[in-house]
Amino acid sequence: MAETDIRIVGERGQVTIPKKIRMREHIHSGDKVKIIDRDGDIVIKKVDLSEELKEGYVKMAETSKKISEEMLTASKEALDRL
Repeated sequence: MAETDIRIVGERGQVTIPKKIRMREHIHSGDKVKIIDRDGDIVIKKVDLSEELKEGYVKMAETSKKISEEMLTASKEALDRL
């Protein structure tokens, strides 16, 4: 069942998540949350650590692939000059 709690948005767009929700969802200072717009409904969701790690690994894999492709091109150019 959805829980409703009215909050005031501050000058900089900040909203405080109610303590009972933070406690129940294990949201602590420094944790990351996602803000999702679902057809006009705003959803705040705690970022799952495994999701964050997955995103990091995907970025690392993309970077490694790019470097590998650049090195292959450089190697081919070097061999062509020999």
